[in-house]
Amino acid sequence: MGYIFNYKIDLPASVSEILEHDFWILENVNPSMLASLNEPVKFAASTWIFVNRGQCKADLSLISHEITAPSLVTIRNSQILTPKYISPDFNASIIVMSKRFMENIFMFMNSSPLYSLINRHPIVSLVPEVAAKVSGFFSDVKNVMSDKDNPFVSQALVYSFLSFVFKEVYKCYMPYRKEIISNQGRMSDQFIYLAQEHFKTERFLDFYAEKLEVTPKHLSRTVKKQTGFTAVEWIERFVILEAKVLLKSSNLNIQQIADELNFPSQSFFGKYFKKFTGMSPKEFRNS
Repeated sequence: MGYIFNYKIDLPASVSEILEHDFWILENVNPSMLASLNEPVKFAASTWIFVNRGQCKADLSLISHEITAPSLVTIRNSQILTPKYISPDFNASIIVMSKRFMENIFMFMNSSPLYSLINRHPIVSLVPEVAAKVSGFFSDVKNVMSDKDNPFVSQALVYSFLSFVFKEVYKCYMPYRKEIISNQGRMSDQFIYLAQEHFKTERFLDFYAEKLEVTPKHLSRTVKKQTGFTAVEWIERFVILEAKVLLKSSNLNIQQIADELNFPSQSFFGKYFKKFTGMSPKEFRNS
């Protein structure tokens, strides 16, 4: 189902136009540009946010974070960010990357331990030497993008990005390099990733347990121990968060949202939503 999100963010071009490019950057993002951003935001593309100044609080995929500059925030396609607080002196630089661009990056990074660390730690502090080089990286990228005579701009951007990551950004993840990921920790990470991908259509544990080659009982017990929530609770939280995003920020009516989330009827969706929020979908949309 096709639908549009109605985020009133003061960007220089529409999101649809931004996503036509492989690599899009915006510098000096400030609180006034984000003033209307008070509801959950679903990201349509992989995004890196360099927080240069100030502080903010936000939930990323239902996990709360306090972010203090200088920091790097990495957001994957389809993840949901819920802003809670942005300080008056907040300033950030943003990179938005297309699916095609990220597929090229993945080819080079997926076998690297750094790739796993980035996925496990979506928000990290920028060490001073990296923070000092962010503006230089953005300048280099803009120079590459402005070279209209270069037929290999896309490739140049991929290698510029990878070079910056492996020469500089890696330093931010060194505090985690000795991190030992237990089998249970890996299972919880894999489950949450799968749940984010499939919660619209798969709400029973059998599907996830089969994917992870464990019993549903073992999966639920492990996820609860590692995260504080059972596997079913994670699925329910993803469903409700997605419903909130669609109710507040999309052009879909409630029946269409029920269909989008694969509920058997609008009535069933309404009862499910009210069970977790205390409001009907209509009441939440109008609140």
